[in-house]
Amino acid sequence: MIGWLRGRLAAKLPPIVVVDVNGVGYECEAPMSTFYVLPDTGAEITLRTHLVVREDAHILYAFATDEERRLFRNLLKVSGVGPKIALGILSGMSVLDFMRCIEAEDAALLVRIPGVGRKTAERVLIDMRDRVKEFATDAVSVPFVPGGAPGAAQHEAFSALVALGYKPAEITRMLKAAGDGGGSTSELIRRALQAAAG
Repeated sequence: MIGWLRGRLAAKLPPIVVVDVNGVGYECEAPMSTFYVLPDTGAEITLRTHLVVREDAHILYAFATDEERRLFRNLLKVSGVGPKIALGILSGMSVLDFMRCIEAEDAALLVRIPGVGRKTAERVLIDMRDRVKEFATDAVSVPFVPGGAPGAAQHEAFSALVALGYKPAEITRMLKAAGDGGGSTSELIRRALQAAAG
């Protein structure tokens, strides 16, 4: 199993990303959530990967964070959900949004994702109800992009708020209310707590 790739970002043409690792170009499929944090072509990058072996192809999937890959792998365990639908779900919402969707049992939100029908959405809600708890106990990690990436402060703030005892869905609302005014992690936490108190 190929666990990760570290090399130069050679190309990014959604859903395909090509990573040049010592002269070998690894072609991977990635969700839009990963594309949003990719650096410019030519930059050094590290991506988490998951290999799917089929009779007619070996397909490598790439993710910016461990949480994205963990969600992808858990979605593959749901009956009727293959890599294409799992990638579609990750492209249509962040890990935090998915957690909130499961907690709210919002099948309508899942149905809006291309390829996800009503029955599939209901199976995802049922099968992921318990599995999603493991995401609630972990902070969303900073994307594996050298030099950091947009949203790193929000990820760190989320981690701190989890440690303070807030629930993931609650934290998502707090960070949204805090806005994207920039600043340090501590500044974002302060604004989130103020928004919760207000």
